[in-house]
Amino acid sequence: MAILVTKDSKVMVQGITGGAGKFHTERMIEYGTNIVGGVTPGKGNQTVCDRSVFDTVVECIENTGADVSAIFLPARFVKEAAIEAIRAGIKFLVIIPEHIPIHDMLQVRYEAVEHGTTVIGGNTAGIISPGQANLGIMPDIAFKAGRVGTVSRSGSITYYIADTLTRSGYGETTCVGLGGDPVLGSTFDEILLKFEDDPETKAIVMTGEIGGIYEEKACEVIPDMKTPVLAMIGGIFAPPGKRMGHAGAIVEGIMGTAKEKLEMLADHGAHACKTFNDIPATLKKLGV
Repeated sequence: MAILVTKDSKVMVQGITGGAGKFHTERMIEYGTNIVGGVTPGKGNQTVCDRSVFDTVVECIENTGADVSAIFLPARFVKEAAIEAIRAGIKFLVIIPEHIPIHDMLQVRYEAVEHGTTVIGGNTAGIISPGQANLGIMPDIAFKAGRVGTVSRSGSITYYIADTLTRSGYGETTCVGLGGDPVLGSTFDEILLKFEDDPETKAIVMTGEIGGIYEEKACEVIPDMKTPVLAMIGGIFAPPGKRMGHAGAIVEGIMGTAKEKLEMLADHGAHACKTFNDIPATLKKLGV
C-alpha cells in the first residue's frame, strides 16, 4: 500500500504551463503518475502533455475528478493557489516552491486544518510511492517498492535514505518530503500517524535537521506507536547561528541542536541512527 498518493490518485498541476510545471509534468507522467489536468488562470482550453488546462481549480475538478494537486508556481502566488485548491475540495496538496512568506504559509496551514486537507511543503521535493506515483521533483532512480516509509525535511537526504533502503533490500512504501521552509503544511507527528495506519509500512525512517521544533513534536506520538521509528538528524557539526541549507535549519543558542533532538527522540522510543549505514543495521535488529 502507500500513504497520501497512489496509482489511483487523480493529480492536477497548478502552474502546468510554466517552465517547471511543464517539465516536471512530463517526468511525472513518464513515471506513471495519473496526471489528469492542469490549472493556469487565463490559459484555459490549452493542452500540456496532452492534458487539458483550466482557468480554475473548480473547473479542473468538475472535468477531471482531480483529488490531489501539485503547485509549481513562484512563491508569491502560492498562497492564493493553495487556498483556491483547499476550498475547492482538494484533500492532498504538494507545495514545491521555496521561500514562501511565513504569513502566507500560516494562512495556508489554517485553511488546510479547517477543511481537512493534508499539505506538504513548501520547499519540498515532493512525495513518491514507488511503482505508483511520483509527485514533485524526486529522482525515481533511487526508489523501489518495499516495506519502509520515510519522512524527511531534506530532499537530498530522502534520496540517500531511499537508495540505502533499496540497496539493502527493504524498499519503500512512500517517501514524504516535509519541506525546508520555516513554516510547513505538515509536521512529523502528523505524517508518522499516517504511516502507522498503513499495514504495509513495517518501519518508518524520519530525518530531521537542526533548528525549529518539528522533530520535538514527533515525541508526542512515537511512544504510543506500534510501528518502529528510526530517527536521524542532519547537522551534527553545525555551529550555533550558522544556517545550514534550508531556511529553517539554524541553531539559535543551544536550542535545536542535532544532539539535543536525537537524544530527545531516543528518550521517547525512537531508534537513533547517526549514519545511513545504521539504518539497515537497525532494521535488521528489529526484525523488519
